[in-house]
Amino acid sequence: MLDVEVFGAALAPGAPPPERVQRLCELAASSHGVHSGHVAIEFVSAERIAELNRGYRGKDAPTDVLSFPIDGADGSAREPRELGDIVICAPHTADLEEAIVHGMLHLLGMDHEGDDGEMLALQDKLLGRGGS
Repeated sequence: MLDVEVFGAALAPGAPPPERVQRLCELAASSHGVHSGHVAIEFVSAERIAELNRGYRGKDAPTDVLSFPIDGADGSAREPRELGDIVICAPHTADLEEAIVHGMLHLLGMDHEGDDGEMLALQDKLLGRGGS
């Protein structure tokens, strides 16, 4: 079973209910053959995500979502594994469900900045938007 914890929901009005967050995480994880583990999702302020973005990516601005993998994406970690943390800034996010799936796919090792569109196509598919 995938254990999903959500923190800071008060900072994300209109966020999906916990059951939907759970389902979105399970969909993304199962796309990579992961069926157990733990993930934490935290909704944060623009100031906090800008601080994290500056510290971890060298970009001095808020962003929509950041992912921090813990056990690695190669599947060699123990089961259930600690997948990692997803940090989302609702005011900088057009679609909170998309941000959750996007963050999960990053935790699973995908990177849209160098994968010829595979991650974003899978994201669209998981969200029921077509994609391949």
